[in-house]
Amino acid sequence: MGDTVSIFVESVLICAVTWTLWRYFRQVFVRNHLDNIPGPPSPSWVTGNLPQLFNRQGMPFYRDLIENYGPVVRLQGAHGRKILYVYDPRAMNSIVVKDQYSYEQPDWFIKSNLLTLGPGLLSTLGDHHRKQRRMLNPIFSINHMRHMMPMFYDVGHKLQTAIVERVRSAPAEIDMLNWMGRTALELIGQAGLGYSFDPLEEDVTPDVYAEAIKSYVPALYSLSVFRWAMPYVSLIGTPGFRRRILEWIPMKRLHKLKSVVDTMHKRAREIYNEKRALLDRGDEALLEQVGEGKDLMSILLKANTLASVEDRLSEEELVGQMVTMTFAAMDTTSNVLSQILHLLAQQPDVQTRLRKEVLGATSGGKELSYDELSTLPFLDAVCRETLRLHPPATFIFREAQRDMILPLSEPIRGVDGALMSEIPIPKDTVVLVGILGSNMNRRTWGDDAWEWKPDRWLSPLPEAVAGAHIPGVYSNLMTFIGGGRACIGFKFSQLEMKVVLALLISKLSFEMSDKSIVWNISGIRFPTVGVDGTKPELPLKVSLYKDAA
Repeated sequence: MGDTVSIFVESVLICAVTWTLWRYFRQVFVRNHLDNIPGPPSPSWVTGNLPQLFNRQGMPFYRDLIENYGPVVRLQGAHGRKILYVYDPRAMNSIVVKDQYSYEQPDWFIKSNLLTLGPGLLSTLGDHHRKQRRMLNPIFSINHMRHMMPMFYDVGHKLQTAIVERVRSAPAEIDMLNWMGRTALELIGQAGLGYSFDPLEEDVTPDVYAEAIKSYVPALYSLSVFRWAMPYVSLIGTPGFRRRILEWIPMKRLHKLKSVVDTMHKRAREIYNEKRALLDRGDEALLEQVGEGKDLMSILLKANTLASVEDRLSEEELVGQMVTMTFAAMDTTSNVLSQILHLLAQQPDVQTRLRKEVLGATSGGKELSYDELSTLPFLDAVCRETLRLHPPATFIFREAQRDMILPLSEPIRGVDGALMSEIPIPKDTVVLVGILGSNMNRRTWGDDAWEWKPDRWLSPLPEAVAGAHIPGVYSNLMTFIGGGRACIGFKFSQLEMKVVLALLISKLSFEMSDKSIVWNISGIRFPTVGVDGTKPELPLKVSLYKDAA
């Protein structure tokens, strides 16, 4: 009997290994139409173009892809695996909208998110994802954004006061990235969870949940190549057994990630239980908490209670949404805000023009409504242009779930000289949707596509922009993606940017410090002092605006 079991286990392992190797290496050794697509040379068969794609200072490489190879580019992954970088509008529409369920996020990515963030929007596929999205979509509506304006202003005024007090007696060099990160976390805390993380004062002991959220990405990326194998842990035994295995492995970086994930979920569940208890006591009890029950999670919990049994989200899913929402809302918007402040510091004339518009609309200390804030043309143009030229993510990746045909807006010329109007995509091919490529495409945006020009949004855009039918959910841009996995919180992000910018620019002036600021490509773009800087930071010289009260 023992020999039979042993033979069976060995057979299963051999089949599993053989299938995995075939799935991976068939793209290396089997020639297909991808070989005929032009692309840059690969520096190494072992690593392919991956070091260039993930190089912190890899903007020259991306510019070369976009400027010299066209809207579909063949790249090489590890050990010769073929990858496509795509920003052709029709092809992107196929990938993220029309055939989106045939181009899902890779299994390892979904499993990794499931293990660390829980079963939220970033960790589900297919019908499960659509069910969650249906429940969450209404809470991110414009109507709900209007109701949350008081919370946005409350947090924004705290930030404004904190910075003003630091520079009231004299200008000072301030790390604005740190303050933008704290503000973004407090905004999603109050408006998203009905919970306060940070009073936005100096010498405050950081909230453990806030610290865990901030530490998540560094802890995950510190695992280097081991993080690619982490998702397969989910295939081993029960959750309790997997925890014991992880504790047994002598790797401090792995234990750090486990500690961060445990803290995130422990505090999220505590917040959930507090909110659930208040909800059970009725609407009057909700008025006692931060946000008075108008936060996104309070609204979601109410809607979930009223939903039909088949549409209702489980407690585990609701906690997963809390963790996912907090993580997703933090570095993205705060880093874009930091990018805008950096650009305004470099271009004082644009800063002056923006301040004039804001002060003209807020004379007498008036707080603008959602609609009034949304219709400030130059503020809107500054935000749109920064989101176009400096998207937080340079690309997203998808994996073909079956053999597909990728249509193109215009034919491309293959390596053999023949024109290709569509491209056969073999199953398991990794496709990178080029956010940067689409946003910076000269054929669409004109010869000045690589220049930061807010004024482009104050006059009719080139006809090519509308004609391209770019599938992005926001303003002909791919910054917030499109289709069923588009950024669900993009209206929240826009509102956050405009409230914070309007409050800061009305009281403060921003100038460049003596330190060299470099923006780094990563999962989310971030600034450092110098090319070799390791700490994310944005030191700017900040002073009180001369006419500020």
